[in-house]
Amino acid sequence: MEIEKTFNMINTILKQSRTMKKLIVVAIFLLMAQFGNAETLPRKEYPRPQFEREQWINLNGTWTFDFDFGQSGENRQLYNSEHLGKDITVPFCPESKLSGVTHTDFINCMWYQRKISIPENWKDKKIFLNFGAIDYWSEIYIDGKSVQEHWGGSSSFSVDLTRFVTPGNTHNLVVHVKDNLRSGKQTGGKQCSRYHSEGCSYTRVTGIWQTVWLEAVDKNGLKSSVVRPDIDQNQLSILPEFHNESDNILEVVLKDEDKIIARKEVKCSNSACIVLPVKKPKLWSPESPFLYDLIYRVKDMSGNIVDEVHSYAGMRKVHTANGIFYLNNQPYFQRLVLDQGYYPDGIWTAPSDEALKNDIMLGKSAGFNGARLHQKVFEERYYYWADKLGYITWGESASWGMDINDELAVRNFISEWSDIVARDRNHPSLVTWTPFNETWGSRESTYPRLIRDVYNVTKSMDATRPINDASGDDHILTDIWSVHNYTQEGNKLEEQLEFKDGKEPYRNANKNFLAVYEGQPYMVDEFGGIGWMKAEERKNSWGYGNIPQTEEEFYKRLDSQIKALKNSKHVVGFCYTQLTDVEQEKNGVYYYDRTPKLDMKRIRSIFEQIPSSHTNLK
Repeated sequence: MEIEKTFNMINTILKQSRTMKKLIVVAIFLLMAQFGNAETLPRKEYPRPQFEREQWINLNGTWTFDFDFGQSGENRQLYNSEHLGKDITVPFCPESKLSGVTHTDFINCMWYQRKISIPENWKDKKIFLNFGAIDYWSEIYIDGKSVQEHWGGSSSFSVDLTRFVTPGNTHNLVVHVKDNLRSGKQTGGKQCSRYHSEGCSYTRVTGIWQTVWLEAVDKNGLKSSVVRPDIDQNQLSILPEFHNESDNILEVVLKDEDKIIARKEVKCSNSACIVLPVKKPKLWSPESPFLYDLIYRVKDMSGNIVDEVHSYAGMRKVHTANGIFYLNNQPYFQRLVLDQGYYPDGIWTAPSDEALKNDIMLGKSAGFNGARLHQKVFEERYYYWADKLGYITWGESASWGMDINDELAVRNFISEWSDIVARDRNHPSLVTWTPFNETWGSRESTYPRLIRDVYNVTKSMDATRPINDASGDDHILTDIWSVHNYTQEGNKLEEQLEFKDGKEPYRNANKNFLAVYEGQPYMVDEFGGIGWMKAEERKNSWGYGNIPQTEEEFYKRLDSQIKALKNSKHVVGFCYTQLTDVEQEKNGVYYYDRTPKLDMKRIRSIFEQIPSSHTNLK
């Protein structure tokens, strides 16, 4: 029984029952039924922990759906359907086991349906339908009326339902989805463009793959905020944006547990800039991930709270200078691991919130202080746990699959990437933007303009983080000079990475329209990838280089590679491939099911030969 239906039923009983005892019994029964069901609701946690409100309804769970391979659904008016032919468990994609569907062939079109009941006490509120992500294009219908379209397989979006729904009523929600992975016009990440997974491409993802929820917001409520810590001046700056500017007052409170650190009130204006002094700030880092609580309250002219949002912030600074990456004004060596965010049962969607937390704990246990989130835009709950547990991250798009030389693909990318930056820029754990990866097919006609545009758009939205324009080279305009090197022998790796006077350092591309190295922090943001797998898996699996024959050979090879990076005095960060195996790619330090492959204490001791505070530049 859905929560909104439960409380609507209780309201009905309140109006009709004359026996108070009977009312109490029935109400308790209904609440128990609801809470019992809540325990089984998939991904029931609030999906946006840095902007959390009380009045929300989780729409995950059982929906009806149908595939539409002939794309005739519009002609058949499926947007009017009040029940489709099959059941699916949202927010899991139909390719996944957790969806209950497990259809792994290409899905070019499908439809979702479910009923939504709007609580009566949401009257006079703005009502939003929120989607964590839908891959790739979607159109939203309410009671057969088209409400909104959206492009972007990884970007979150909201649909304003206020004009289309009535509080106290139940409405029919239909979602139309199209996904043309092989078109070259859209992002896809590591989704395989062939029927079977192969190489470093895996099972596809179609349709809804993150939480769906309803939310009630005051018409003058807070729409968003940009939070910028400034540790050099001991202050936190906040730029609010409102659904409607008004004479109301926004109160902002910064807290250290129960202690109020700073408080300020301003008029609800989009021109407001709130500066909160933070004396002797507790700085955020992986070693000490302190977070301040942040509360926003919109008050009307009588002092009544009409909107309240709970958030948090970390006081930290990242910047680059003189070939070094700095965290809180101190040189910081990034020991990253490549994390692709795939799960055996959920594909792109973690089976639980605990699974997101566990992946970070696994990374820390293996000796990493962060992760490069590879070819997938991770959900906000992942960033929440990274913020809370102390784990630096690089935010990346799912850029593979798109033709980087195609103008429509480029247009689609820029809008999707802009939404991603806007969603995640307040997370202290996120220290680098990486819009592209291995753009080996780049051509001079379109690519340089694309990179410059994406770089400049990103900087205009967030000037507080460095940008790695294209992981693994093909650099045009970049703050990080990244290269990929899977040389397995440590001595050869060290030789290749040596800086020689008068010569450009090792790089993966050498085209005449590319940038030349100008002293940016030099990072090997893919290396290693040492394969290790069970004997029965070796026929259809792979890792980089020859597979070690013994565990001891594995440790020695890994140790030689880390020593090579440590001896390369200009290398100020690395990213090891990878955290877990993914399907046929067996080069994780953990198996796909997250169990350890080897002696993790020994693995950790090898990676930690380069301490976080270490800088190779003396």
